[in-house]
Amino acid sequence: MATGSIRVQTENIFPVIKKFLYSDHEIFIRELVSNAVDATKKLKTLAGVGEFNGPVDDLKIEVVLDAKKKTISIIDQGIGMTEEEVDKYLNQVAFSSAEEFLEKYKGQSEANVIGHFGLGFYSSFMVGERVEVITKSYKDTPAVRWECDGSPNYTLEETNERVERGTEIRMHVAPDSEEFLDKWRLQGILEKFCKFLPVPIYLVDVNEEKEELKDGEAPLEIKPINNTAPAWIKKPSELSKEDYENFYKELYPMSETPLFWIHLNVDYPFNLTGILYFPKIKHSYEVQKDKISLYSNQVFVTDEVKDIVPEFLMLLHGVIDSPDIPLNVSRSYLQGDPNVKKINNHITKKVADKLDEIFRNDRADFESKWESLGLFVKYGMMTDDKFYDKAKSFLLFEEAGNKKFFTLEEYKTSVASLQVNKDKKTVVLYTSDEVQQDAYIQAAKAKGYLVVKLNDLIDTSWVGQIEYKLDNVQFVRVDSDIADNLIDKSETDNTVLSETEKTTLNDLFKGMITKEGYKVEVKGLSPEAAPIIATRPEWSRRMKDMASLGGGNPMMSFYANMPEEVNFTVNGNHPIHQQILHEGNEAKQQNIAKNLVDLALLSQGLLKGNELTEFVKRSVEVMGTKN
Repeated sequence: MATGSIRVQTENIFPVIKKFLYSDHEIFIRELVSNAVDATKKLKTLAGVGEFNGPVDDLKIEVVLDAKKKTISIIDQGIGMTEEEVDKYLNQVAFSSAEEFLEKYKGQSEANVIGHFGLGFYSSFMVGERVEVITKSYKDTPAVRWECDGSPNYTLEETNERVERGTEIRMHVAPDSEEFLDKWRLQGILEKFCKFLPVPIYLVDVNEEKEELKDGEAPLEIKPINNTAPAWIKKPSELSKEDYENFYKELYPMSETPLFWIHLNVDYPFNLTGILYFPKIKHSYEVQKDKISLYSNQVFVTDEVKDIVPEFLMLLHGVIDSPDIPLNVSRSYLQGDPNVKKINNHITKKVADKLDEIFRNDRADFESKWESLGLFVKYGMMTDDKFYDKAKSFLLFEEAGNKKFFTLEEYKTSVASLQVNKDKKTVVLYTSDEVQQDAYIQAAKAKGYLVVKLNDLIDTSWVGQIEYKLDNVQFVRVDSDIADNLIDKSETDNTVLSETEKTTLNDLFKGMITKEGYKVEVKGLSPEAAPIIATRPEWSRRMKDMASLGGGNPMMSFYANMPEEVNFTVNGNHPIHQQILHEGNEAKQQNIAKNLVDLALLSQGLLKGNELTEFVKRSVEVMGTKN
């Protein structure tokens, strides 16, 4: 039996490993199972080049739990180690056997092993107060047993404990890590980190009671916890629509079928595979980020992919897998690297090309999905200039009250005769709430104007940014002015009122409207238009809407605290004003006038609280008053 001290550069490396190197203790499962997968793939590589002649078809990995003995073992049937290799790889911290193997068998089919750091094995000391390694090499040398109690001291000796090729890492779990002796805890970790590893993995609880079988009853088939051939590692030509949808269900069991997907498969100038799904988003509040998982050679790394996937595509779901993304030894954080930027740009391009392809090849299908797609497209146009350049061609506007869609160029052509203002800009009239703004929409349509819907969560911000980027286009919300003035042209102001009557009405309504920021004017509108129309100036309303989204910007806080600006246009041509002017009962005259003001405020959603209560009470009184 040999004894000695592990050769490390840092004195007492184990406390460093346990407390700092791996911040998340459950990572030990991922590291050790990944090493077992590497050992198995190495054996297959050797078989492929004729250096190993045994069977390699039914290789597996077992995670064996013995809660009574307080041990967890990772057992593989892979390449194993000789006594010299154990001394070389386990007693010299940070010497990576994976790196050496990769260099020797570069270019071979199974040589793409997971480990690159040489420290993964030592994660066993995160939970084990004592660790044993029992291993037998494929070279048919004697089996050896290595043991260490977490100090730099170890023992290494030949053993008869293992007669088959492979390696067992047996951890004697420390008192502060006994949570991992729970079968369901262990299974959850395996499903999180090892769900798609390429070698079958079985969880074995040696203390689990075996169910007695009745005569003739076959035992239940024990299935591995992982899918060894996930969809993303296959070629797109090998997969059907059903295959993609089934894989989505495997990733997100409770989700609806996705709209469509993009299969990533790049091997130059970087390696990248994966599948990104566009989920259905019926309402903006359903948006969920962090639904993309990053893998490295089928090993789960993280679902924090913001440095790899463009920000606007964080709304997508799916998997990306790349061994070229640099990771630290814990595989939990991404570092800056040129490949990351290249991958980011590639994903943006693939998504833009896919959207453009669907739009050109099947516009009806694209339009049917716009309720969900619109959020992705607008978010991308705001945050990524390259995507913006592509997206302008497939950005759609849906007409309010009519399932008809327009590209920006189609909209400009449709409204060229009516919706161009004095500055020669096309005015895009939009509604953010079809129900709340219905009266304004109907008034605009009566003028022949085309109103579109912009009611996504991000549209308040999107309108401001897109207006800045586009030439000769102005966005105006349909309730920001009366229909006669929406396009900012000179309009006639003919009214049936005399100057004296206009003055009387103006003074009456000014007496009803006394809040700071509220203004009154009497104009001659259509007799069918509302008696009073409340509108909010487009610019100040945008600022208030932006401020309501928060964000802590001091300027936004300034706008949030500014008084509401509301313009009241009294329609001098509406018949009710003749009734008001000739009403002999001053109290009733004022009640009618006040109710008209409140109705206008109600249309803008600005009548609330006590004022709304008073309006309801006054309306009952007005209706009950006899002439």
